[in-house]
Amino acid sequence: MRVIDKYLTKEVVSSVVFVLIAFLALFAFFDLIGELKDVGRGGYRVQHAFLYVLMGMPGYTYDLMPIAALIGTIYALAQLAARSEFTIMRVSSMSTRTAGLILAKVGLLFVALTFLFGEVIAPVTSAMAEKVKLQAQGSSVSQAFRSGLWTKDVIRENGLTGATIGSRFLNVREVSPDGQLKGVKMYEFDRDFRMTALVTADHAQYVGENTWRLVNVSETTFPRAPSGPQTKVTTETAKARDLVSEITPNILSVLFADPDRMSARNLSAYTKHLAENNQDKDRYEMALWKKMIYPFAVLVMMALALPFAYLHFRAGGVSLKIFVGIMIGVSFQLINSLFSHLGLLNTWPAPVTAVLPSAMFLLAAIGALWWVERH
Repeated sequence: MRVIDKYLTKEVVSSVVFVLIAFLALFAFFDLIGELKDVGRGGYRVQHAFLYVLMGMPGYTYDLMPIAALIGTIYALAQLAARSEFTIMRVSSMSTRTAGLILAKVGLLFVALTFLFGEVIAPVTSAMAEKVKLQAQGSSVSQAFRSGLWTKDVIRENGLTGATIGSRFLNVREVSPDGQLKGVKMYEFDRDFRMTALVTADHAQYVGENTWRLVNVSETTFPRAPSGPQTKVTTETAKARDLVSEITPNILSVLFADPDRMSARNLSAYTKHLAENNQDKDRYEMALWKKMIYPFAVLVMMALALPFAYLHFRAGGVSLKIFVGIMIGVSFQLINSLFSHLGLLNTWPAPVTAVLPSAMFLLAAIGALWWVERH
């Protein structure tokens, strides 16, 4: 049985890797064609387009892994069935349960790889790709917003700790690719939403530990007496000033990043930030749960592939099985995307919405295995 285990594992792994590389090459080709229209804009050249497309491949690897696992496993099992090798394995006491356990071990390897690409590699390379493109074109990440970039923060007694004493609305004209904020305006309010200060700065640079260094600062305060009426308005200027804030470059990057390309850690931090500021967090909470559930779809897809080894066709067996596998993979992606949108529209619980598509296909795999066992 150990020989069968190694042989089946080798066949499945090589087939899945081959299918994944083929898909990545196809997507890279279409992405490169799409990038050619931007070549010549600013300093953006062909080499930048190639680099941009290359750094987008880890993200596609994460997205395509379940489909590649499905089609690759179907191909490997269909080839074994066509050569009657799978029948010999069954005669050699390999039950459906044993075959499923072998595929499960292979699937766990691909689940780990999916987590690696989704959590570690793809978020970094996607951010680097956007930075390379923006720097080459000489543009900033907030130019798409007519009034600049807006975000909200809370003001606490001791910077990051203590009771909440107010709120702060931050407006940034531009965010440069190196993370510097240009044209900074901050509107500060007390707990009754009465304006207490207006702070402007030419630019701000993050210096670490939730601290921003503001340069050429002007602060206009609107103090109020204990009884309530407003007192004298004052304006002070300074060459530099430090601002302690819960807003970090990671949080700012979320505002113009695709949630599906972010790591679960960053999504969790930003979801918490939105919840603390009483802002809508449904989209990012949905993306967070999808990020945690999606890698396990590899196991579901491989379970769906196992029944194909028991199906026999007179002609065109392998190609027909692969075609059916492609249709199943496309259906899974469409249903996964559909449930995400329906969940947001109908305010379904994010964990349920993220699990439902995989659960449906898992039930289909169990039903298919039961059918082939009975027939």
